[in-house]
Amino acid sequence: MINISNDAIRRLLSPYGVDASASLCEKTRAYAELLLRWNQKIALTTVIEPSEIIRFHFGESLFALSVLSDLQGRLADFGSGAGFPGLPLKLVSPSTHVTLIESNVKKTAFLAEVIRQLELKDVEVFRGRAEDLPADHPPFDFAAARALGSHARILKWASRRLTPTGRVLLWLGGEDATTISHDPRWVWKHPTLIPGTKNRYILVGEAQRDT
Repeated sequence: MINISNDAIRRLLSPYGVDASASLCEKTRAYAELLLRWNQKIALTTVIEPSEIIRFHFGESLFALSVLSDLQGRLADFGSGAGFPGLPLKLVSPSTHVTLIESNVKKTAFLAEVIRQLELKDVEVFRGRAEDLPADHPPFDFAAARALGSHARILKWASRRLTPTGRVLLWLGGEDATTISHDPRWVWKHPTLIPGTKNRYILVGEAQRDT
């Protein structure tokens, strides 16, 4: 058991614009406990101190809600890993349909266990590369990628799989945020600094449409 109270979780999430309910605190704690337990067998995270898990994985994921005006529709978590940012966003936006895209078999087993333990609905795990997602899969309103390289690949995929008004959400270092925000094929919001960091940003973009 992680010895961290609901009040402590609320304080840790507050800087990221999250007013955590008791239910969110309990599910966050349960998720973090699963993460640490599975992390003893498979490499899911290098962050193992509970309060840092809350801040780094949950807080930084949920900060996207301060950047977006809404999160309604379908979200693809590209290279989901241990489920961030897709699953924390699902916890606070239950009507959002989330697809977790992950090629590692052991990590997809972990994601399935989190979904089962937290009794989450409208969450699917796709085991494989994003490019292998069936062509008849419904398009996405959001494509999220956190702490990944291969940004050109992500943007190419997103430009094909998003709805006409779909948006891409990227968690980036400062240099990458500056470089990518100059990509003329997308309309970018100004990069938003993640609280408590000096050089990590969320970048939101929408593909340019022909007029």
